[in-house]
Amino acid sequence: MSGPGAEGYREMIETSAAGRVGTADEVASAAAFLLGPDAGFITGTDLLMDGGVIAALRAGR
Repeated sequence: MSGPGAEGYREMIETSAAGRVGTADEVASAAAFLLGPDAGFITGTDLLMDGGVIAALRAGR
């Protein structure tokens, strides 16, 4: 990874519980769930898909 912001991005990945970047398939699976019948009672939400970055930051890591 290189370019502006690369070091900050690397730090976020290392801080996250997942320790990696999410894949396009993982995002697609979440979208498929929300569009499918199993999510029929979900009428609105923010789905945070960050591998645990925000939780780690709030825990002070």
